[in-house]
Amino acid sequence: MRRDRVATLLAWVWVVLASAFGGGCATPTDRLAVPAQLAGDAAIPGLGDVRVWGDAHFSHALLQAELPKLKAKYRAGGADQSKGPPVSNLLALSGGADDGAFGAGLLVGWSEHGSRPQFDLVTGISAGALIAPFAFLGRSYDDKLAGLFTSYGADQIYQANVLSGLFGGNALADSAPLARLIEHYVDPPFLRRIAEERAKGRFLLVGTTNLDAQRPVYWDMGKIAARGDRGSLELFRKVLLASASIPGIFPPVLIEVEAGGRTYQEMHVDGGTTREVFFTIADFRFKDIDKALGVSVQRRLWIIRNGKIEPEYKAMPETTIAIAQRSLETLTKSRGIGDLTRMYARAKEDRIDFNLASIPADFEAPHPKPFDRAYMLALYERGLRMGRAGYGWSKSAPELIVQARR
Repeated sequence: MRRDRVATLLAWVWVVLASAFGGGCATPTDRLAVPAQLAGDAAIPGLGDVRVWGDAHFSHALLQAELPKLKAKYRAGGADQSKGPPVSNLLALSGGADDGAFGAGLLVGWSEHGSRPQFDLVTGISAGALIAPFAFLGRSYDDKLAGLFTSYGADQIYQANVLSGLFGGNALADSAPLARLIEHYVDPPFLRRIAEERAKGRFLLVGTTNLDAQRPVYWDMGKIAARGDRGSLELFRKVLLASASIPGIFPPVLIEVEAGGRTYQEMHVDGGTTREVFFTIADFRFKDIDKALGVSVQRRLWIIRNGKIEPEYKAMPETTIAIAQRSLETLTKSRGIGDLTRMYARAKEDRIDFNLASIPADFEAPHPKPFDRAYMLALYERGLRMGRAGYGWSKSAPELIVQARR
């Protein structure tokens, strides 16, 4: 059974049983949530500028703060334009849980092919968030990236806790094993490397969903890393864990904030709850950067969709759970296609070269449980072979790709 099918089935079981048993079994929480009227003012203590709402209006004050680094990066006003405009590569990594093994394999194979560029912007959601820091730091971290998606199985990623989740808990599985994995890879030297690259004008963004506000949040992981203390290390790890925490399956991650002179806790879950993939906030325009820099930058957008784009036919039984499960699968896939379509339109509007990769429609491997190691190895190897061979990135809108493959 595929990972998304298992996840949606468990989520619906939770919903049905929670409704049946009501709130009498629930355990009250001590969490102090941010009042609605202060939600827009809540900030991380000492790190007030490390995140933005993903659906908010772009603040040009943020651009002004980055201009000195960006001017130094592109040598605005002093660059030799006879060789053409400077090139900037942008990488967006989608969610996909254990299907993230595809993106990891493709990136490593791309390195081995010798054509993988350095990315000035890397964004990640869910499984993509776990890949993103390694992709950001470059080819020298390929071994660690490969290990994260090939060396561990279900037991090292989650621990089933179904009864507790059904009768008053906040999830059907414990994500403590995943949190330990993140701690293993994200240590102080790793954080320093992220901060060093951020100082050069490169950006690593990770998306979570603020479940209280029902809004996407994009975190500037480089700015978090630049703080360089124990608190920033813990926050960096928490954001990665939150982005990969499927609601109802994994526990939400509580993040401490300040607002109105008081301390509160926001509830953050899987970034895929609001966005499957992203590369800018709602109304951001790259032409504003070029105007401020005084130079036209040629941009290339590379999107790795850790999932299939094509519809997957399956004759469905006439049962409540099966119908609900299949409907949620279809909804999730459709939302992901919608995100890709919006990104395609934005890229065309801003004259950005659009490139899309996804799991091939013909990939099939046994998938007995979520995060099955053999399944992830098979998918990683498929992505690795594709990258090594020089993958032919799709340049069309997702719906056109599907039509062309039929």
